[in-house]
Amino acid sequence: MDTKKIKEIQEALEAGGNVIKTRDDRELILIDKDGKVQNEEDCSWLPDGGKEVDIAILRSRIEPWLTSLFQSEHLSLLCGSGITNAISYLAEAGGGTTMGAASFTQFKDEIEKAAEATAKASGRDKGNIEDQIRTANDLLRGLKILKKDTEAAALETDLNKIISEFAKSILTTENAIATAKDDKRENAFSVLVNFLLSFASRTGNRERLNVFTTNYDRLIEVGAELAGVHLMDRFVGTMMPIFRSSRLNLDIHYNPPGIRGEPRYLEGVARLTKLHGSVDWIQNENEIRRLGLPFGASDIAPYLNAPGLKGADTLKVMIYPNSAKDRETAEYPYVELFRDFAAAICRPNSTLVTYGYGFGDEHINRIIHDMLTIPSTHLVVISYNDPIGRILQFYNDSAHYAQMSVLMGSNLGDISNLANDYLPKSAIDRATIRMAELLQHRLGASSSPTTPSSSSSTTTTGTTVPPVIPPAPSSTPSTLTV
Repeated sequence: MDTKKIKEIQEALEAGGNVIKTRDDRELILIDKDGKVQNEEDCSWLPDGGKEVDIAILRSRIEPWLTSLFQSEHLSLLCGSGITNAISYLAEAGGGTTMGAASFTQFKDEIEKAAEATAKASGRDKGNIEDQIRTANDLLRGLKILKKDTEAAALETDLNKIISEFAKSILTTENAIATAKDDKRENAFSVLVNFLLSFASRTGNRERLNVFTTNYDRLIEVGAELAGVHLMDRFVGTMMPIFRSSRLNLDIHYNPPGIRGEPRYLEGVARLTKLHGSVDWIQNENEIRRLGLPFGASDIAPYLNAPGLKGADTLKVMIYPNSAKDRETAEYPYVELFRDFAAAICRPNSTLVTYGYGFGDEHINRIIHDMLTIPSTHLVVISYNDPIGRILQFYNDSAHYAQMSVLMGSNLGDISNLANDYLPKSAIDRATIRMAELLQHRLGASSSPTTPSSSSSTTTTGTTVPPVIPPAPSSTPSTLTV
């Protein structure tokens, strides 16, 4: 796929079009906002004599495929800022936290130039606040090494202010969702719950869902709480949980009535890893603690005054890459989190689904590239758009096209459409399978070559034709217009 093709797809996405690649598709299939397929020669599943597709056709193409992938031995979900933006939009709470550059007063030009160089080395055109914080941290360490205490103190004050403002912007996004109009907020949370349950409803003989996110907010935690999904992470404790480096395979089981010594997996359990830290993670001397910070709190400062935190300030908030400056391992705890990510996805029979992740973090992309070198792995990319072109660039740079599925656009990437039409419902799937088996047994028992049953379909030789179970009906009109 050349640069011209990438630009053409980006323009189509901006105009409300969609991109799909599933099953045995060899190329990305471009569909305009009216449902017309642009590259018909690459689309083998067009209806006879037609050039347009609707939601019913797309559902029959997407939902069974995702259902089979979601039953992989290992399933992981990687969420980026797109999920926060989507829920904020549904709640009419405005957009999510932006990663736009901050304005330093100390060493402003030097920090901006270094941050821009770092961004270009990672394949991004402009630096963001993470690049600036990383650069400022490195500069601060250098100034302290050179014993330039005055400059170091001024930069530390500046850095503390910027991180505090960034933390407030994260809490502002949470607060806007939490205080949205009741009907809008309930609808947004309902969509979020259905979205998460589509992934978390794994059968008991499968490994737990692994949820990874680059977001600092607690939207996934709130959605899981509303869905009744129990999240397990590296934090241990109740009042002020502490981050543990040990990777024990802890899980939750239950004993079925009347059965002893055979504990079974409890449904509704998933593992959560926040790769870039969280707004409620605090460095407390040699420990990483999680605060009891309410969702949507207006400010983090009052919660830093607890006696056990020993005078912590916002500079101690564990927001990547704000590494603990007084630790020998500067990347702690992020190195542990990325190790969990690599260990979860880089193994056979593993499926990784990304939603709202723009592939702007090269350290994450590198691990995904390594995952695709295992032939039995699969990557599903779901996104509303591709504003910086990194998704298409990642696809173009990868040689493992057969191991990648792509769903992008205003229809295929819309979280409401995903939850209602395209993502599998595991409970419905199991019930449908049981119903199909029951009907097949009943029809087979009531049918014979000599006395065919009026309720079953038979061939001329008397062989029973298994009933066809249609997909679950959708309440969404069959149109691609969003």
